[in-house]
Amino acid sequence: MVDARRGVQAKKVGDCTASGNPVGDKKRAGTVLRLLRHPAACLWIMLFQDYQTEGFFDEMFAGNGEVRPHYRRLYERFRNLTDEEFNQKRQAVDLSLWRQGVTFTVYGDSEGTERIFPFDLIPRIIPSTEWEFLERGLTQRITALNHYLYDIYHDQKIIGDGVIPESYVRSARHFRPEFVGIDVPRDIYIHVCGTDLIRNEKGEYLVLEDNGRTPSGVSYVLENRIAMKRAFPNLFNKAGVRPVATYPKELLKTLRYVAPGGKGHVVCAVLTPGVYNSAYFEHCFLAQQMGIEVVEGRDLTVSDDKVFMKTTQGLRQVDVLYRRIDDDFLDPTVFRKDSLLGVPGLVNAVRAGNVTLANCIGTGVADDKVMYYFVPRMIKYYLDEDPIISNVSTYLASEKEDMKYIMDHLPELVVKAANESGGYGMLVGPKASKAEVEKFRELIRAEPRNFIAQPTISLSRHPTYCDGVFEGRHIDFRPYILYGENVSIVPGGLTRVALRKGSLVVNSSQGGGSKDTWVLYGDE
Repeated sequence: MVDARRGVQAKKVGDCTASGNPVGDKKRAGTVLRLLRHPAACLWIMLFQDYQTEGFFDEMFAGNGEVRPHYRRLYERFRNLTDEEFNQKRQAVDLSLWRQGVTFTVYGDSEGTERIFPFDLIPRIIPSTEWEFLERGLTQRITALNHYLYDIYHDQKIIGDGVIPESYVRSARHFRPEFVGIDVPRDIYIHVCGTDLIRNEKGEYLVLEDNGRTPSGVSYVLENRIAMKRAFPNLFNKAGVRPVATYPKELLKTLRYVAPGGKGHVVCAVLTPGVYNSAYFEHCFLAQQMGIEVVEGRDLTVSDDKVFMKTTQGLRQVDVLYRRIDDDFLDPTVFRKDSLLGVPGLVNAVRAGNVTLANCIGTGVADDKVMYYFVPRMIKYYLDEDPIISNVSTYLASEKEDMKYIMDHLPELVVKAANESGGYGMLVGPKASKAEVEKFRELIRAEPRNFIAQPTISLSRHPTYCDGVFEGRHIDFRPYILYGENVSIVPGGLTRVALRKGSLVVNSSQGGGSKDTWVLYGDE
């Protein structure tokens, strides 16, 4: 049982109404046992008896064990649930997600590829003042990134002024020199961005990385909310939770805004690699929610530098493709010649201004993890502002002094490959074996431009239901930013949770799950 030595102080031990504190101390063990035997036992006491908060920033509990103000309504609802009722809610949510086919794909797994995305019933809650801060910081960041992309593909002033070394841009895997000088509608390159945020041991928000190519995961945000509302139909209004269901409407609005000029009726479609892609469920889900078609490369053809969709009624011109295919596979006549996923002639249609891709070709030069290091400089250069949300301290292996520091402190650092995602190409030094550390040491020496290193951050933790009790598990947060006529950010996002005890890797492909994220209208 949690007691004062573990940072929890109760005014009335064993009483769920005591100061918002869900647990008591051992002196009143008899009271607790009597509660647990009661048919309407307080679930909070049963499941939090060994919960520990020390050493990390806990999203739900302050250092003294008190429930944070913005979690109190949730606590009031959950504290009266019996074990049976809680498990019924969990099963109802799992069944809802199963019926909706909320899955992801694990490549190369002998047990099969399709998995239901694990979901934890206890939501992550963000009060309004925190959300307003995040909105300002994320709007600032995507604005600077779009300025940067326009500049890099036009005058390259940021290079000429010595703010970013040209070598880093030219050597970026996703820099597309063939698109220098090509204009895009509204001068917008990143239309959809998923920026990953974490909180450190002080509770400060930090940007972990920007996903500006084909960010995934927003379908889980929407489906998680649907499942939670079915399980707790009366809780959301009482708790003052802002809705997320407007995201597909806002996304479609963004896509239409960046359509080629002069079009009265804009035709949009989602371009997917197909059923074997890890996010195929999401592609179909978003297309259905927006009321547009989901197409594969074989469903499209290019004629006279225009893109057409094959339908039962003949060819239909497409104006905007929300593409979920990486640059390399978009057009076999320009990029990878062995690609069977793309559309021959698509790049010429883009160059001619007859179709818009969201996100644009070449945006990967902005979410290269080496470029991440320079985003604070971009914000200062283009906006003359200091970053509202800071980066994590980052070392570039291609810089001599940084390389020495990385080599000297490798077992203490997190190392990331510049263009990998999903938790791949990554070393968590404190969790790695000596052999793994030495393997990465050689990889870094062989290709220093391809690696960055960061200190190991004690990610914030959140109560998570694990094997019959609540335990703290590390989380991160991916809000989704839309850049169209205005910047729009859905009031919520994907909270990913590392379900493996002690793990800092939250990706679904690495054993992670998700939580519903509640943004409140107020602070409590």
